[in-house]
Amino acid sequence: MINFVAVKQKSVMSTRRKFIKTSALTVAGIALSRIATANKTGAASYKRIIGANERVNIACVGIGNQGSYDIKRFDRTSIANVVALCDVDMGAKHTQEIMEKFPAATRYKDFRVMFDKSVSTFDAVVACVPDFAHFPIAMLALSENKHIFVEKPMARTFFEAELMINAAKKRPNLATQVGNQGHSEENYFQFKAWKDAGIIKDVHSVIAHMNSDRRWYAYDTNIGKFPSDTQIPETLDWDTWLSAQMFHDYSDQFHYGNWRSWYDFGMGVLGDWGAHILDTVHEFLELGLPEKVECLRADGHNDYFFPKSSTLKFHFPKRKKMPPMTITWYDGTDNVPLVPDGYGEIEIDPNIPPVAGGKIKPARLGPGKEIYSKELTFKGGSHGSQLTIIPEQKAKEMEPVLSKINVPASTSDHYKNFLLACKGEERTRSPFEINGVLSQVFSLGVIAQRLNTSFTFDRKTKTITDNLFANALLTQSPPRKGWELFYNL
Repeated sequence: MINFVAVKQKSVMSTRRKFIKTSALTVAGIALSRIATANKTGAASYKRIIGANERVNIACVGIGNQGSYDIKRFDRTSIANVVALCDVDMGAKHTQEIMEKFPAATRYKDFRVMFDKSVSTFDAVVACVPDFAHFPIAMLALSENKHIFVEKPMARTFFEAELMINAAKKRPNLATQVGNQGHSEENYFQFKAWKDAGIIKDVHSVIAHMNSDRRWYAYDTNIGKFPSDTQIPETLDWDTWLSAQMFHDYSDQFHYGNWRSWYDFGMGVLGDWGAHILDTVHEFLELGLPEKVECLRADGHNDYFFPKSSTLKFHFPKRKKMPPMTITWYDGTDNVPLVPDGYGEIEIDPNIPPVAGGKIKPARLGPGKEIYSKELTFKGGSHGSQLTIIPEQKAKEMEPVLSKINVPASTSDHYKNFLLACKGEERTRSPFEINGVLSQVFSLGVIAQRLNTSFTFDRKTKTITDNLFANALLTQSPPRKGWELFYNL
């Protein structure tokens, strides 16, 4: 086991030049070995290291806001035992509830120290931290033979997602799960059943949208540098918060959820909501990676934070007997796509949670998608919302056929599904091997946003072939000194 307390003081890993070379080869598909065996995430492949009647001991990294929500959901299953709590802002107001709820859990500010001192006490890790910090926590957990749950998006960069996917494939005994909770709800089972029954077939295009207000829409797009540093809160370990990311002076425009606004830390609207809107489309239509990505609109484009309105178009090739198809993504309050005739009422699905950092306006089109096939058009929302066939008259005509399709009920919610997978009783529905590719699709979209450009992507070599700057962003910048080792776990 690596002593991270010591490593934090002095790195003994390879130079940045070596890392960059290795990274480039890996993304090109040369350095990473291809796993030839089939996906082994089934329940039978998990080691039964936890007894059938025992609880799963979990260590939680990130315990405020979304982390607090997730931890309480795990606790509600009655098969989780919270034994360790870790947060770089431990003691801040937003961490108090969880600290009080689990007073016996050991407490840490640095997840590396938590692993050094408490690794033998937990079976699984739950990581609810900013997008850019998912990678090192997940890689360390897998290397220490721990099951791992990370919030979506799975990773911030294409390269990090690639490493996480391969690390999971090498350890089929470990359960991995990404927190797109709708992947264990109605839409997951309905989409699969309709696809298997031939109702969803010959899809040629999907329109996806999330048009609610976001934090950065109020920012000055004429920005020429990062925000000036402000005083670091007394409770916050800022250096550890930065993780492997290059150093930035502290700013309150980075912390408390604002990190999602910035290219260096988050993945904008696409990464935040795409996993809840496009997850079933991507998995069950077997899309994989796109062959072309276009940035059609980027209002308020700048070098630092996400546009105020974006339109992205992803082109996917023919798969098996399925035709080529496109996904067009719209975000921004003034960038609402047109809906087809017979769409019905534009309303907000009550099952969709409120948007952090903004409010959904009921008069606007809610987060969701429209799926266009050769014969049918489907209307869908976000998270676990069910699909409907539009217009209504067509849905009524299809009812005799639809009523004969068995759509199974979920055997567990997303949290219990992960815990049962840790126990060898189920398989996770959103493992790294599945969700990681969707995360890579989003990272390609973010590259197109960041450069306000379009490019061609080679699905075999996993390289951008016609834009060297875009291709370099597959790996982003090298990690800070002392964090290189996570890329070799």
